[in-house]
Amino acid sequence: MEEERFRRALEHADDGIVAGRAMDGDIEAFAVLVRRYTPMMRAYTQRMLNASADVDDIVQESFVTAWQRFGELDDPSKVKSWLMRIVSRKAVDRIRATRPVVDIDSIERPAPSHASPSAVVEVRAGVAAVGAALRELPDAQRECWVLREIGGYSYEEISEELGLPVSTARGLLARARKHMIVRMEEWR
Repeated sequence: MEEERFRRALEHADDGIVAGRAMDGDIEAFAVLVRRYTPMMRAYTQRMLNASADVDDIVQESFVTAWQRFGELDDPSKVKSWLMRIVSRKAVDRIRATRPVVDIDSIERPAPSHASPSAVVEVRAGVAAVGAALRELPDAQRECWVLREIGGYSYEEISEELGLPVSTARGLLARARKHMIVRMEEWR
């Protein structure tokens, strides 16, 4: 009974407490972090790679790395961004290793039950147009765009992830955005 109450309390505790306990070797606390952040990390990795076979591997590798490197986490309350940086690096490494095309066309977003068929068709056509526009981008520009627009990364974080100067990351992102604006003009 007491153990069950402790588990429920741990499930609802804030990130700082849970990560702090995990840093001290508490496997239950680490399991809470895994349950809490796996869906977000999977969604992010899916958008980066569009390769379902690799997504679960990368998320799993990210958690293994996190467990091994918990000592490097300076502020336990920032565990979410720390985990996202780890999964992002793993995804970027996989992109660099295989250079796949990010194909967002195959990402199926279920339409709300109240959506009409014409609205569903329009949304899918928009997603296809974004996918086509992204495929036209050079790899570096596409990586910058995905990290910023989907991952929510700052210029400094993009720079760090891709090993580029901040000014280069800004330039690549600016060119990617310009391309996307021109290509998506009819969807405004």
